[in-house]
Amino acid sequence: MNEVLKAMKERRSIRKFKSDMPPKEALEKIIEAGLYAASGKGKQSAIIVAVTNKEARDKIAKLNCKIGGWDESFDPFYGAPAMLIALGDKNWRTSIYDGSLVMGNMMLAAHSLGLGSIWIHRAKEEFETDEYKELLKSLGVEGEWEGIGHCAVGYADCELPAPPERKDGRVFWIE
Repeated sequence: MNEVLKAMKERRSIRKFKSDMPPKEALEKIIEAGLYAASGKGKQSAIIVAVTNKEARDKIAKLNCKIGGWDESFDPFYGAPAMLIALGDKNWRTSIYDGSLVMGNMMLAAHSLGLGSIWIHRAKEEFETDEYKELLKSLGVEGEWEGIGHCAVGYADCELPAPPERKDGRVFWIE
């Protein structure tokens, strides 16, 4: 079977990670895959914020947990040590779609490199706060950005979940 199609069928969201940080080279390959995602008019409007600093990661997790309404002892990133946050340009009409494709590419790339990943939401709400707007400014990011999602990445500390059966009645042909 084609390796890309195989990865698409086998990749699953991981909800338990080891604390070991993946090598920076692997994270760079995942990011590169995200940067090669298709984008509206080829604009390449999405950006990625890579978080490997544990203190910063834990701070983001704490706000994400608060937004989600969970007990503050819950880790919404399931222990993943690295986080790749996709953001879309608020002034570009396909930014959410473009950022979503970035997320998909990064999750497939992580799987192909033997790493686990999961898409975690609430980036939109995080990056609406002044604190996260300031974070972007401190990184030299200008403009208005909308959080698309967090690609939490690390080594899985569990078995790869089995794929659920595909639902019938989801394809309609016009021949």
